[in-house]
Amino acid sequence: MTEMWERFSYYGMRALLPLYLVAPGGLGMSAGTATAIYSVYLSLVYLLTMPGGWFGDRVWGPRKTVAIAGGIIMLGHLTLALPSSGTFYAGLGLVAIGSGLLKANISTMVGQLYQGPDDPRQDGGFTVFYMGINLGAFAAPLIIGTIGESVNWHLGFALAALGMGLGVAQFLLGSRHLDPRSSVVPKPLSAAERSATLRKAAFWAGIAVVAYAVIGFSGNYTLNWVLVPLTLLGVIVPVMVIARIKRDKDLDRAEQSKMSAYIWFFIAAAIFWMIYDQGGSTLSIFAASSAENSVLGWNFPVSWYQSVNPVLIMALAPVFAWIWLALNRRGKEPSTIVKFASGLMLVGVSFFLFLAPLSIAEGGHKAAALWLVAIYFTQTVGELLLSPVGLSVTTKMAPAKYASQMMGVWFLAVTAGDATTGLLSIAGVDLDKTGIVVMEASLAVLAGFAVWMYRNKVKALMGDVR
Repeated sequence: MTEMWERFSYYGMRALLPLYLVAPGGLGMSAGTATAIYSVYLSLVYLLTMPGGWFGDRVWGPRKTVAIAGGIIMLGHLTLALPSSGTFYAGLGLVAIGSGLLKANISTMVGQLYQGPDDPRQDGGFTVFYMGINLGAFAAPLIIGTIGESVNWHLGFALAALGMGLGVAQFLLGSRHLDPRSSVVPKPLSAAERSATLRKAAFWAGIAVVAYAVIGFSGNYTLNWVLVPLTLLGVIVPVMVIARIKRDKDLDRAEQSKMSAYIWFFIAAAIFWMIYDQGGSTLSIFAASSAENSVLGWNFPVSWYQSVNPVLIMALAPVFAWIWLALNRRGKEPSTIVKFASGLMLVGVSFFLFLAPLSIAEGGHKAAALWLVAIYFTQTVGELLLSPVGLSVTTKMAPAKYASQMMGVWFLAVTAGDATTGLLSIAGVDLDKTGIVVMEASLAVLAGFAVWMYRNKVKALMGDVR
């Protein structure tokens, strides 16, 4: 339930944000700037899962971290609800920080409810948890999106704050049912480590304050002074983390080999999320200006498109699970590599489909809503092929030394993909132009084909992991 309310606030924000940024009654930005801000926001949410996990492990423990994170998210949405553009970026930053802290720790607590990985109830527990995620994601655009678009943008953000407030209250009231381990700090900082960490944080914060003060007082400050460093961070940090693990001399030959294979999956996932997450920005902004957002003469808010993916996930996930089990019994279940390659190709196909509504709009007509639904459907099937497999292969291929950190590494693939989209937008690339859409679609299909072509090489590197 806590995760459901957090996803309710997150997906409500995701549905409203790009539309608010471009709307005349919102901030009235260009589509490129809106996409850049949206992409930076998403990349930060996933980038901050690593320090979020660190806080849970070393400072507060998972339970306290989740409670504080929920409060930060609620405060962020309340700040966004203020009718002032001056507080907008502060609110956005608070929501990203809170989401990073919460996302890294709440799954840990679900696992702690059971007696280790061999407990037969654990998969069922995570299934209930996953349903909560999708229920929140499904309801948010319908409720928050409708109020935000039809009544008042800031009231929509306030509803997201109310949802997170309910989530925090329910979490605190129900926390007596959680495992006592959720309150334990697994590896608390020593006094020396705490002091060193505070000194480093103060040093880098001081540099940032001085640098931005100089830029501001010199009259040279623009939004890009924030967006460019954050997008570069979203690309550089994932590369540095992967390189640091790969160079670790403590890893044995088998672990080194698995990390070499994992790089293939990581790059493929980054390309996938680069395209997939444009469903909330490029596709949504296109729908607002160039789509006939109606069914049988009934008009609906643009934000409702963001409910298509979660409802399809809930409908199709059990079907896919049944298919994999049936194929496995016959010895015909596709390998991890084939599933991954197929998911990557499908997200490329979804952008080839995007060419049809783009062509219709260029002809001066409104594109039918079903074109966009078809794009989201194709992306969702690709997600079901790639995302669960990516989570599974991350845990299977993680070196023992980095067992708890590798899930954060997987999320960094999302960070890298979204940061790349942000960099393209900042550079002035128009992401809904035919040539760019063809380039991105081709990149995904070719990357998927490359993974499939080199599947035997990757399989050899994976060792005993299928």
